[in-house]
Amino acid sequence: MKKFILIFVFIWFFIGSLAHFLFTSSEAKIIPDYISYHVMDVYVSGFFEMLGALGLLSKKTRPYAGFGLFCLTIAVTPANVYMAMHASKYPDIAPWILNARLVFQLIFLWMISWSSDIRWRLH
Repeated sequence: MKKFILIFVFIWFFIGSLAHFLFTSSEAKIIPDYISYHVMDVYVSGFFEMLGALGLLSKKTRPYAGFGLFCLTIAVTPANVYMAMHASKYPDIAPWILNARLVFQLIFLWMISWSSDIRWRLH
């Protein structure tokens, strides 16, 4: 089960990172207005998603990659909340999907943490 979840997390971030570079303008539209440099933010987050996804492939780097992806997932929360609060800006996406995505994000944080063996204590 753990390996299946790890593969899911890898695929999610790997494909997601590609979307940042292939569909940059669409990705930039979901960033809240109060955050500057939308296109740069899309490229930077896409780079770190790719780096994290690739880091999951090695047992040595997996906990570090998992921690980075966990933090990145929290960092993109404002975009997900923004979309849910401004659903009318996204007529192609059902409002229930935007809300369900926020719930999924909590589950996904657990999936990242558990599958990547993040060690949550300081040494």
